[in-house]
Order: sequence, then C-alpha cells, then structure tokens
Amino acid sequence: MTNVRRTGPVFLRHIPDDAHLFKPLPHPTGLYPYRLNILDVLNHERERLAEEMSFHMIGDTGSVRHSAFQSLIATAMTRQAQADALTNERPAFLFHLGDIVYNHGEAREYAKQFFVPYEAYPGPIFAVAGNHDGDINPDSELIYQSLDAFMDVFCDTYPRKIIFGNGSKRLSMIQPNVYWALETPIAHFIGLYANVTKHGTITADQRDWFIEELRYADSLRPDRAVIVCIHHAPYSADTNHGSSPAMIAFLESAFKTAGVKPDVVFSGHVHNYQRFTKAYEDGTQLPYVVAGAGGYADLHPVAPIGDSRVEDVHPTIHQVRLENYCDDRYGFLKITIEKQEQGLQLVGEYYTLAQDAITREGTEAALFERFVVPLGRMAYSYC
Repeated sequence: MTNVRRTGPVFLRHIPDDAHLFKPLPHPTGLYPYRLNILDVLNHERERLAEEMSFHMIGDTGSVRHSAFQSLIATAMTRQAQADALTNERPAFLFHLGDIVYNHGEAREYAKQFFVPYEAYPGPIFAVAGNHDGDINPDSELIYQSLDAFMDVFCDTYPRKIIFGNGSKRLSMIQPNVYWALETPIAHFIGLYANVTKHGTITADQRDWFIEELRYADSLRPDRAVIVCIHHAPYSADTNHGSSPAMIAFLESAFKTAGVKPDVVFSGHVHNYQRFTKAYEDGTQLPYVVAGAGGYADLHPVAPIGDSRVEDVHPTIHQVRLENYCDDRYGFLKITIEKQEQGLQLVGEYYTLAQDAITREGTEAALFERFVVPLGRMAYSYC
C-alpha cells in the first residue's frame, strides 16, 4: 500500500448475496404521484424560496452505540441555522439522507437518536429512509413491520406529536410515501428508498414511478433544479461498502429510459464525505455526493491504493472521478440554490468538526470545501 491519494471509486471484491433480507414496503399515506409541496409546510417562505434557498443535508446520524458526535453535529447545524436566521442564507430545512435510527428502526430508539439531538433545530426535517431505518430487530419482544416508526415520524397524514418522542415538540412530517418528491419553488427533490440490503434493492413499481418523476422534473427546467436523494451510495471509495453495482445499474437504466439526468445525486450509507464527478458521452458531468458522516460511532476510511479488499471501478466503463473526500471527521452539508442571470446555480459547502471537539466546549464547524454546480450546464467548479 502507498499514501498516494485515491482518485476514483472502488467495488468490494467480495459482495455477499443478501437479497433474502429485502422487506416489503409500507403502504403510501398520500396519493400518487407522492409529491409534497414545501409551501404546505413553510407557507410563509414563498417569496424567499423562489429566488434563493438554502438547506442542510446529512446522513447516518443515528448510533445505538455511544457517539458524542450525534449531538455535536446536530448542535453545530442548529447553531449555523440560528446564526443565519437574519439572512437569506438561513437553511429553510434539513434533508436527511437516511439511517436515522440504528440498528433496527425501532420506535423506542427515536427519542435518544433523533428527537433529543434535533429538538432545537429550527426548521422542518424531511428524510429518505436508510437500510437501518427499515430493518427489524429479530430479538424484539414487540412485533412490528419494516419502517413502522419511520412512517409515523415522517409519513404521517397530518402533523401531530409522536407518542414515542419523549415529549418532543417536533411534530410528525407529512411525506406521502417512503419514496416521494419534495416540490419547492426552485428545486425538485426525488427521494428514493433502496430497502435494507447492503447495496440496495429497488422495486419495479418504484422504478416506474422514478422514471415518470424524472420526466416530470425535467419539464420544470430550467426554473427548477432536479435533485435525486438515495441512501445507498452509488459510488464510493471506502472499504466498508464500496460502490453499489445495483444502484449504479438502477440509476443508469432509469436515466436512459426517462431520457433525463438529474443535476446532482446525494446519498449517505457510507460514513464519510466524498464528492465524485461522472462524465457522460453527451458531455454531461453529474456530481455524486456522499454525506454520511452525521454521527454514527465509526467512520469509514477511503481505501488506500493497492488495498486487496477492493478493486478499482474500471475507468473506461465508469468515467467517475473522486474530486475530494474527508474520512476522518464528522460533518454536514449546507446547500444553496440561487437564481442568477445565466440560470440556477447550486453552491455546496461541507462543514466538519475537529476530532477533539468532544473535549472543547462551543466548538464551531469549520468549512472543509466549497463547490459550485451551474445547473443545466455541462461542468462545475470547486474551491
């Protein structure tokens, strides 16, 4: 092994077949095509969100094992949102990329792993479910179905207090389904659910819905960005999960059938930060961003060059470049979409906490990198 910096994603050499772990999806709580308009949640923000919209993104915040960074990351985002409260850059909401509660999505864990850490966060919280959110504890004395608690917290029919929220003031969210779309004046979010298998499984019904949602979102361009959110990372360079052949095949097939590509793909699952660019033959350059360092007890390292546990994703088949990564600190994203004369622009900022933040009171999050995506055009920059 060497210390040469890795420049591309990897596949694990040994990927077990865990298809038997697949869990049936819960019934939708809303009507097809499963869209939620953000103005039904933030109706007083209409004018501001039409010109510029900021929001937080994070994944893998839960941890059944002790992790002080669960609350430290939540506090850092809360402080940032409160500090920006008097500016147009204040985050309007938090979009969670899954794995909110470990290890088996149990209702009894939501108070400790979600409601208490995020009680003071000033905005609404939306989410896609992760594999741990949908898993079932085989040793539980309480019989429950996959995603029961997630649906109660995030896919309710109207906002209300959660009985297992330990007295939290945060009300349930009203997402219409476990896969769903968030409509905003400046962006269209498409949220997918890839079940509980290690590298993800998408049902045929969800694939059909996704293709139609891509086409609908494309009809809104150039006035809205098209953002895909999925827990399982399609591309990764880590040694724990690696890239997901299943998710790559699913997305590429759907993009081809729909004749539409999104502007950016966000995911979690891997407990670190990685930013990739995928180049297509038509000149499109699509960013894939992994933001799964939200608080779980263990971070996932990026594979050193020559690591025998992984193999490089073939560059002639998948033209994917690893632009930057951070695998030794916890962190979160702040995304801003703004209207400019030449069109929409997405600005991403990734913030991290120092490893010794546990012992230092009042530690502020530090900017790790900033990247810019000119939406609807062929390239993007970073600094």
